[in-house]
Amino acid sequence: MRLVRLIANLGYGSRKEVAWMFREGRITDPDGEVLYADDKVEHAHIRIDGEPLDPPTGLVLMMHKPLGVTCSRKDKGRVVYDLLPPRYRVRDPALSTVGRLDRDTSGLLLFTDDGALLHRIISPRAEVAKMYEATLAQDLRGDEQALFASGTLMLESETTPLLPAKLEVLTPRHVRLCITEGRYHQVRRMFAATGNHVETLQRTAVGRLQLDGLQAGAWRQLDANDVARLFEPATL
Repeated sequence: MRLVRLIANLGYGSRKEVAWMFREGRITDPDGEVLYADDKVEHAHIRIDGEPLDPPTGLVLMMHKPLGVTCSRKDKGRVVYDLLPPRYRVRDPALSTVGRLDRDTSGLLLFTDDGALLHRIISPRAEVAKMYEATLAQDLRGDEQALFASGTLMLESETTPLLPAKLEVLTPRHVRLCITEGRYHQVRRMFAATGNHVETLQRTAVGRLQLDGLQAGAWRQLDANDVARLFEPATL
């Protein structure tokens, strides 16, 4: 029953449903030979309806999250899991978002079922760089670069100042910002602290991993080289 449990944990169905898939002959090897539930077969050599199995535990995905979608499993509106194959919602261990982007923020969103990796990415100690582009409601007042870089900016209702952040001014109302924390609505609150308002916001990179032309709503699996890029220093 090892194969039944493996395939069920990947979200293809309950154990009862997967056992029935074996009986129907839908689970085969790469040559189309029918497999049985008690066979000993490597993960890479299993096919369901001719398609390879999803990756085992340790899956890491990136998505270009579109606007209007929530980083939640349950919400009245559309959620990011609606953009993935349905079985990804019920994998065990669970596939979780690595941090969140709010409904009105688009851009690079990560998913993983590797809890240790998730905590490594979001831990403030890791200082993983997150790059954003924002358009603002008003012109910059002129001191934002120095203020954000100072490490003294205190957000409303917070008790510790933000770590230094790098701001690149593209136009008076269009900026790039690199932060190494992930506080609640941090970028929006940083500009609110200067009396401004963020009108549009997109996360363009984590570390040196970038969207690289990935279209809104699309996603792809990351390999070991991609994951390593998450922890490389980013520059504006």
